[in-house]
Amino acid sequence: MTDKTPHAPHEQEEQPRNFLDKAIIKISNVLSWFFIFTVLISFYEVLMRYVFDAPTTWVHETASFIGGSLFIVGGIYAFAANKHVRVVLIYDSVSDQVRKYLNLVHHIVGLAFAGMLAYAAYAMAMESWFTPWGELRPETSGSVLNAPYPALLKGLIFVVLCILVVQYVLHLIQEIMGLRKKDDV
Repeated sequence: MTDKTPHAPHEQEEQPRNFLDKAIIKISNVLSWFFIFTVLISFYEVLMRYVFDAPTTWVHETASFIGGSLFIVGGIYAFAANKHVRVVLIYDSVSDQVRKYLNLVHHIVGLAFAGMLAYAAYAMAMESWFTPWGELRPETSGSVLNAPYPALLKGLIFVVLCILVVQYVLHLIQEIMGLRKKDDV
């Protein structure tokens, strides 16, 4: 006996839709182990600070950088796994054909938005990596550690947004092909 939940009509949509989505999910699953590393180094910091009275200079910034990086990657993971936010009250109450049109609109608007964000992230990343006269000098945190984490995060935001643009293009092509198949039948 099969379970007929309200989400069953688009259950297959929860699978990766293309090679890029599959790669993102595989890479993200590996990267998710860094959450455990973050917990471990944070535990180390607490131990060093409160038990041995020898706080570290690197744990807080490193844990923040790793966590921030993983949350940035989490956006493309959610899109690849079709776990992104949608208004299910509307989406689940319409027919499959209307859902296809809603998906088409979503992908067009999402592509435009991701493209504009990628453009802005490019400017932000360039500013954090290069001086106004063009010399490579990554922005640093300004702390005792003075790691280039701000520049690395801004570069990662740009790269992830570029990947998101490609995801939207691939998904949009699939949506258009899906509409064509329905029209040809």
